[in-house]
Amino acid sequence: MKKVLFYLLLLVLAPIAVLIIITPMDSQKQYIFGFISLAILFLLGFSKKHSVSIIMMLVSVLMSTRYIYFRATQTLHFNSEIEAILGIGLFLAELYIWVVLLLSYLQTAFPLKRGIVPLPDDTSTWPTVDVYVPSYNESLEVVRDTVLAAQCIDYPRDKIKIYLLDDGKRREFAVFAADAGVGYITRNDNSHAKAGNLNHAMKLTKGELICVFDCDHVATRIFLQATVGAFLQDPKLALLQTPHYFYSPDPFERNLSGGKNIPNEGALFYGPIQQGNDNWNATFFCGSCAVIRRSALEEIGGFAVETVTEDAHTALKMQRLGWKSAFLDIPLAAGLATERLVLHVIQRTRWARGMTQIFRLDNPLFGRGLKWQQRLCYLNAMLYFQFALPRVAFVTAPLAYLLFNLNIIHSSASLIFAYALPHLILSIYLNSRMNGRYRYSFWGEIYDMVMAFHLVLPTAVTMLFPKRGKFNVTDKGALLNVGYFDFSVVRPHMIVAVLLAVAVIAGIVRACAHDYFGVDPNVIALNVGWGLYSLVFLLAAIAVARETRQTRKTIRIDVDIPVVIHYASGISSRSNTLDLSMGGCRIAVPDDRHLTDEIEEIELQLKSGSISIPVQVIANDEQAIRLQFEEIPLDRRRELVRVVLARADAWIHPPKPQDNPFRSLLIIIRCVFDLFWLTWKSRRENRRLRQEEAKRMESASEDNVT
Repeated sequence: MKKVLFYLLLLVLAPIAVLIIITPMDSQKQYIFGFISLAILFLLGFSKKHSVSIIMMLVSVLMSTRYIYFRATQTLHFNSEIEAILGIGLFLAELYIWVVLLLSYLQTAFPLKRGIVPLPDDTSTWPTVDVYVPSYNESLEVVRDTVLAAQCIDYPRDKIKIYLLDDGKRREFAVFAADAGVGYITRNDNSHAKAGNLNHAMKLTKGELICVFDCDHVATRIFLQATVGAFLQDPKLALLQTPHYFYSPDPFERNLSGGKNIPNEGALFYGPIQQGNDNWNATFFCGSCAVIRRSALEEIGGFAVETVTEDAHTALKMQRLGWKSAFLDIPLAAGLATERLVLHVIQRTRWARGMTQIFRLDNPLFGRGLKWQQRLCYLNAMLYFQFALPRVAFVTAPLAYLLFNLNIIHSSASLIFAYALPHLILSIYLNSRMNGRYRYSFWGEIYDMVMAFHLVLPTAVTMLFPKRGKFNVTDKGALLNVGYFDFSVVRPHMIVAVLLAVAVIAGIVRACAHDYFGVDPNVIALNVGWGLYSLVFLLAAIAVARETRQTRKTIRIDVDIPVVIHYASGISSRSNTLDLSMGGCRIAVPDDRHLTDEIEEIELQLKSGSISIPVQVIANDEQAIRLQFEEIPLDRRRELVRVVLARADAWIHPPKPQDNPFRSLLIIIRCVFDLFWLTWKSRRENRRLRQEEAKRMESASEDNVT
């Protein structure tokens, strides 16, 4: 009955929606209509109900579609071929954004926030689980704690087996696996990269469920107890994905002055997008931190090997056969983010190539087995990674008029403003309302801008030749002792930024002497404003290339654990930890003995027992002593992993504050300002150091002469 009423309402409202979209207005009437729409939306915004958000979404769709209709019917008239080419290209870019906007609304309109399905009390009914930790060229230092954390998972020992899948065929990994007491699997070749590695392991293991962790993702102790119950509840469930949480900062968080206070770049995907996918049974497998039913994998012939994004393609294949997928929005494991901007670019390029390959080789829009909602969720994911060319078109479009006097939009500036502003303001406001704790306003512009110039060629080539390219492993775990600016990554950004700056200056000059140049100052103002907007985000993207020092290998957590301090003299004293990491700790100062008596070892007093760890003092003050751990035996390190990284609540943190678009834009502008300020400050400091070094050399030379 509800569906019937819904379709009747849709039938009644459809003509009204069409009328709103196609009715032409002059600029004055359109301004009034737009302001009324915005006023209604802002009044509705006082209500936090989800139903109100859906109404606001429909209003936003109407205003955006009205703008696209206006562009298609009133602005595509050109005076020359070059204007036609550039103008139609810009319109196609806007059409792309409109399609992605509609698909994203569908994808996130009804997020499914599922909870943990508890396991039965009888452990004999729990399924067997194989835990895979695939590795290729990563260091043992990165992989070791992942394996040890997997051993700390609370699950019956006779029902869980852990395997280190070493595609690098390294002797030290085999020795470590033997010492740790886990399985070690390698193979003669590296065909099909990670997917081939996993498929080879499937032939040698027999667990009913397969749990995959990338070699830098450490699991919490409750990982399987929080995820396996869903498979017992629903025999058709093939996949349960959990978020990828990163305990190290990504390039945006580390290199931008305001980056520490914003949500992680992946928070939007591992939040509203995956929750929305879950509602439509379109959850993507993300390659790690997931549990998969073996029988479902066997039915599709194992992990997909046709594309370089074997994860999403594997989920698609299972969903085509009627298997279900789920997303549990609780961070149950944590890993390392890409440390350098260049590594971030390499990783995202692989993702873009992989989703483009799926578009060409196994397009979800075609073939059997998927509902229309699933097809559209996958379509949005595939289309998103085609953003490079539209983004470049938007950034460079003001250059056409400001530098070459080409009119690529046949309309008055007033009319364009009247139609475009409601479309832009509504979409920004609604995204801030619905996803504001996961992605702050305008930050998506920076993320896309960083990648745009690098993705144009790979996505175009892959679209034409989908079988080209190979799987690239993302290096992780490296340190950076000295900061530097990575010109190679942002060279195209800098060229376009210079052109935009020149164009803006030229536009201002023409506006000031508009009578002499015979130009419309309103059109100049539109293009100058557009150019300045693009320039701000270009400069913010360039600022990400200012790589800052990273000297800490492991994350520190605030934890209070009783500790016994053992001094070289044989005396011991008691204290407590202030924070703790896999590399060291900070303890409260119990007395002044550490000033005269060397600390040789500390003993962490845990509920499960005590851990004795040899240490050396790094620094101390009146309140705390900083200690660095020496080499730790494997059994003690496993217990340390249990305390530091594998705690059930290790990665549960309060959500970020709700987004404020104005504040978010100001933070970005500050990041741009800091790019110039910090660069100037750094150069001044380097100049001072060089001068002091020259004076010392000169003084030493004079002393030698004397």
